[in-house]
Amino acid sequence: MAVIRVGLVGLGEVAQSIHLPVLSDQRDRWAIAGIYDVSPSLVALCRSKYATAKAFDSAEALINSPDIDAVFILSSDDTHSRFVRAAIKANKHILLEKPACLTVREIDELLALAPNYAKTLFVGYMRRYAPAYLAAKEELPDFADITHVRIFDLISEGRHFLKKSQNVLYPTDIDPALLARGAKERDALIREVVGVDAPADLVRAYRGLTALSSHHISAMRGLLGEPTRVLAAHRTNGGANTSVTFDYGHFAACYDAVVDDLGLFDAMIEVRSNTRRLRIIYDTPYIRSLPTRLEVTESGTAGPVTRTFGPLYGDAFSNELETFHRHITDGTRPETDLADSRRDLALMAEIIDRMKEIAGRSGRPPISRNGDR
Repeated sequence: MAVIRVGLVGLGEVAQSIHLPVLSDQRDRWAIAGIYDVSPSLVALCRSKYATAKAFDSAEALINSPDIDAVFILSSDDTHSRFVRAAIKANKHILLEKPACLTVREIDELLALAPNYAKTLFVGYMRRYAPAYLAAKEELPDFADITHVRIFDLISEGRHFLKKSQNVLYPTDIDPALLARGAKERDALIREVVGVDAPADLVRAYRGLTALSSHHISAMRGLLGEPTRVLAAHRTNGGANTSVTFDYGHFAACYDAVVDDLGLFDAMIEVRSNTRRLRIIYDTPYIRSLPTRLEVTESGTAGPVTRTFGPLYGDAFSNELETFHRHITDGTRPETDLADSRRDLALMAEIIDRMKEIAGRSGRPPISRNGDR
């Protein structure tokens, strides 16, 4: 089996808790050959734990190194387009953490740059590689028989789980000027979509869509295909909570996202027909190898009968990297590529448009969690 030499750009939460350990476990497929981060303490930590990793002075130096075969872009969202552009120019395989970019414009520019790119460009939507999700694709009702879809993310952020299970370093030595510049660039990209004068809760809603919600929007599309339109979209709780209804013609897909500080993770996709209910149940991905489950309930002569697949302990991130490696070695194209991610971002922009329309019809802005307009 070919061993691919990996360079990681960005050594934050997801790199420390997920990618570096998985790459180390899959040592028959990957060699951790290079690392880069704007935090010296993160570089020092990862260098001490992964002896084969060379520390580079810049992301560009890592990307252009002849000793790197595949670049993992795990840095902040506002840098993705720049680093993908550099990796394409350097002719590298690319694993790009979601969201691929923050705007459709950025993705269109990247797609135009390399319309027939020969190397693998893989966007990391790990929920589409979870064992329960893969099993569900084989158990779905026929599309014509689907009557309703319900999707929800009722969760807390990753730190609630990581601080109780792993020793993740959150650095304090990043240049404040660099942080301020990144925040300014990120805000400018977001406002391309939400509007220059958009209220804070709409900005937060879009950040939630590109972060948490991008997983389930991508998973929904992977299961059901493309919705015809966004019927309705609402934001509440200062933009932290989002409710969206997608139009699939003869059925609707209803999505709810609620982010709080309770420290619970509750994520599910449910697909119904008149005689069958399918449920994919996720636990937090930040604790590796927590199980996913698939429940298939069908009508029977004595009442409903449920078959349960799982608990399935296969790690979604491990499956994701195995799939990435297979695409590299086989020269095949992943489902989760740039063009696929473009459709996610186009839907998110449509969601924002619906939120604006609803706020406009109400004649007043929504109330934030603090009661301020």
